[in-house]
Amino acid sequence: MKTIAINKKANFNYLITEKIEAGIVLTGSEVKSIRNHEVSIKESYIGEKNSELWLFNCHINDYNNSSQVDYNPIRIKKILLSKKEQNKIKSLKNKQGFSAIPISLYFNKKGFAKILIGIGKGKKKSDKRQDLKKKEWDLQKRRLLIKKNKNN
Repeated sequence: MKTIAINKKANFNYLITEKIEAGIVLTGSEVKSIRNHEVSIKESYIGEKNSELWLFNCHINDYNNSSQVDYNPIRIKKILLSKKEQNKIKSLKNKQGFSAIPISLYFNKKGFAKILIGIGKGKKKSDKRQDLKKKEWDLQKRRLLIKKNKNN
């Protein structure tokens, strides 16, 4: 598994309760751009259109050697899931406060582009502050333990 893009803000802004792996419909030049790490999923989200799930705002740069004339770097891309998984995501999204967001984009062992979708609830400002305090405290604890071990 070769990770290409990670949405670092996903875990900061959302409390992820469930993760689902899905495929994406891409053109050849988009796949080559992704292999060159010219992709961003920071502002992207999963939405419903015509009773199917789509990836919106995923920015994939134009491949230099492509013959495509009218290339749209933020075109919407179809998410490939089974009906059971689609219904699961739709039902969770319909609950109050739940969102479906992409966590990471990667190539699996067979060479197919996959996206890891996280289903979670948006965090409030106080929750984010608590998480930051906890991270800082854990970092301080590690530093203290390292310092203590060096002295012994």
